Amino acid sequence: MKFVFLMALLSVTSALAQTPPSPAQQSPVLAVRTTLVLVPALVRTKAGAPVFTLKDRDFVLTDDGIEQAATVEEDTGSEPLALVIAVQTGGAGGRHLDKYRNLGTLIEAVVGGVPRRVAVVEFDSVPRLAQGFTSDLNVVGEVLGGLEPGDRGGAILDGLAFSVDLLRTQPAAYRRAVLLVSETVDHGSQARLDQALHAVSDTNTAIYSLAFSSAKSMVKNQSAHMFESSTPGPAGGCMAKDPNADPGENRWEQAYECLSLLAPPLRAAKMAAILAMDGFERNVPQSVAELTGGEYFKFTDARSLDREVVELSHHLPNRYVLSFHPVAPHAGFHAVGLKLRDRPELVVTGRNGYWADSERALAPGR
Repeated sequence: MKFVFLMALLSVTSALAQTPPSPAQQSPVLAVRTTLVLVPALVRTKAGAPVFTLKDRDFVLTDDGIEQAATVEEDTGSEPLALVIAVQTGGAGGRHLDKYRNLGTLIEAVVGGVPRRVAVVEFDSVPRLAQGFTSDLNVVGEVLGGLEPGDRGGAILDGLAFSVDLLRTQPAAYRRAVLLVSETVDHGSQARLDQALHAVSDTNTAIYSLAFSSAKSMVKNQSAHMFESSTPGPAGGCMAKDPNADPGENRWEQAYECLSLLAPPLRAAKMAAILAMDGFERNVPQSVAELTGGEYFKFTDARSLDREVVELSHHLPNRYVLSFHPVAPHAGFHAVGLKLRDRPELVVTGRNGYWADSERALAPGR
């Protein structure tokens, strides 16, 4: 499961570090005192048709490997929705704006007939609010149709963090979602990777991604700087710099070797976590969709974009929302596992993790 061991690494090594947290690291997402966790999920046949006839007993849900008593929430499709449409206008996104012109007319199908609040965020090197929350989808369509190309940046992670912050201001009774339209590779986000994942793993926000491929010439280690200042560790001990170490030794490799002394199961998963980090650098929209229980679609032109939005509109009403009260609600990243019991003919996808923190509630009143 992607991000599980990476986030475990960040949580444990942060605890080992003796330096006080930076202000950015003090941006909490989920309060430990809030015990209800929501897990969006989609069940399909192997042919891709949605299935919405399953019950609590059909799901096996785990939190950090511990099976939980999960409940399927009833009739979640009728709940009001707060949605942020985050559109990349910078860099390659500026050259795709003509493909987004019809997006506004399709949003009503995505939102459905429920009470709604929709906002639009545009981002290049920095995110900006293009339209505050409104229930008028005609206004939303006009704003989307009038977006102009930005600078050369494409700060996807910053745009997502900005969007999630907007959603936190919405009423607790509203479902929260982000519809991200961007390329696959982040260009220029200021947030480090651990900070960005902390921000976007808000348990009650699902991210749905519509992405076009970044040019091969631009697919470099764009997110490498996000790790530079966030590699944790004490001044001494197993994370201390070894003067006799191979000059080419990777800092993340050292961190895993250190942690394997404290948590031996991590050793076997070292390669999987490293591959997950590489995958995040290659395709941010897909990775955040999987992390939050949303969905990822690729498009190449206006026609394929319209087609994928229509498919998304068919899936949303048929999504499950499972809830559970964690058996051990510790602070830090929690890995969520989800599978079906004795239903091999079906495929389930859902949120694969959430971040628990002691300072901010997940969803007040829920």
